[in-house]
Amino acid sequence: MNPTFSATVTVNIVDERIARVVFSNPTHRNALSAQLLASLDESLAALASQRIPVVILGSEVGQPVWSAGHDIRELQHDRDPIAYGKPLEQVLRRIRAYPGVVIALISGSVWGGAVDLAMSCDLVVADHSASFAMTPANIGLPYTTSGLLRFFNNLPIHVLKEMFFTAQKLDAERAERFGVINRRVDSDVLEATALDMAQGIAGKAPLAIAAVKEQLRILEDLQPMPVQAMEQIAELRRQACESADFTEGLAAFTERRPAVFSGK
Repeated sequence: MNPTFSATVTVNIVDERIARVVFSNPTHRNALSAQLLASLDESLAALASQRIPVVILGSEVGQPVWSAGHDIRELQHDRDPIAYGKPLEQVLRRIRAYPGVVIALISGSVWGGAVDLAMSCDLVVADHSASFAMTPANIGLPYTTSGLLRFFNNLPIHVLKEMFFTAQKLDAERAERFGVINRRVDSDVLEATALDMAQGIAGKAPLAIAAVKEQLRILEDLQPMPVQAMEQIAELRRQACESADFTEGLAAFTERRPAVFSGK
């Protein structure tokens, strides 16, 4: 079987109010390939049209890696995979605009763009194996302003900088302390805990919850930025995306060796 097509998204309607969405890319540590992201986007759109008020989203429980983030093979052909309109950004906007509550169910480590996926969900339920690592600096990829804003709204500034500057893991205990995780439980009760939370939410007035979620999304996005600052950021990102360092970072990752960055 062609590994490109091993990625799947499965939707299980628990009842008329709750859906469990499971993504899987077993040959690549549940990496967020363009094909998987497209399927995820379609599944969430379909659930929104069915007015399912609560979605539980995640990979299978008990795996060492919840998601490895972007599929590194695809980055070889895309110098800016997190730009507006790219598959990951489309899914993040779909989650944030979903007219109901999306709960991230996390078991195992979360890497790169998958951390942004988890942060874009409304609530996070995780087991003790969960960890979060923002790794763009390992390959020379500059993160977007919109992506950083999602972290800025959810983490203390020094923790945010630590994650992006060091690319080291934020373990489950610290993630819970900083509010990234709503509930941290043992693996054997993770699914049940997420379902119990979902049932509690599903029993409330869906229109009221949808209205509060949309208000919060709009308030989070109210971050005015001068045109000159936007242009400056765009130029900094362009330089980094076109740099020799980015090429070196991708090559080093593929060859499983330390990258040697030159700042050029």
